[in-house]
Amino acid sequence: MTTSVLIADDQALLRGSFRVLVDTADGLHVVGEAADGAQAVAQAARLRPDVVLMDVRMPGTDGIEATRRICADLPDTRVLILTMFDLDEYVYAALRAGASGFLLKDTPPADLLAGIRVVAAGEALLAPSVTRRLLAEFAARPAPAGPARTAPAGVTDREREVLTLVGRGMSNTEIADHLHLSHGTVKSHIGRLLAKLAARDRAQLVIAAYEAGLVGTRSRP
Repeated sequence: MTTSVLIADDQALLRGSFRVLVDTADGLHVVGEAADGAQAVAQAARLRPDVVLMDVRMPGTDGIEATRRICADLPDTRVLILTMFDLDEYVYAALRAGASGFLLKDTPPADLLAGIRVVAAGEALLAPSVTRRLLAEFAARPAPAGPARTAPAGVTDREREVLTLVGRGMSNTEIADHLHLSHGTVKSHIGRLLAKLAARDRAQLVIAAYEAGLVGTRSRP
């Protein structure tokens, strides 16, 4: 099965480079290009790609707003943010808008192709080299208003524990070890959290954990 990809970047040279890279990879195919956010939204609506490679900083409608519109209108389309900076101030907003993850533009080609496949499969992708710093950025922000360590409505105590650990960047295996649960049980808890919180993927669970006060400046191990 071929994964269709839309490339959104205001630099023609980069779009061309990404197109060549993606089109020469097995199982991936570029179906369109966009030079700004407005074009990305229009092209996504017309082409309905599996994945959009989205630059954050573009003229006019930026990548954040384009991501928000695409994710709202096309639930089956995943957005993978590409940024020049590992702590770009817009990355958090883009993830909150519905992006499934982000990679740096200097990511090795093989890792970028793997990232497209991961996102297309419905998983979240936070670049390994920057995930911990991104989470540190969340923790450095002012804690959300209201009591700390509260779970969203309908979330059980065990699900709150799992959500907290997801928010700290732990993998399923790490969560299973930490809570002395089986891998399958952790996977089931995460599946229920995705449903209860109407989250698209793991990246959205990280955002939910932060916004619920489960991780951040007031959280404790």
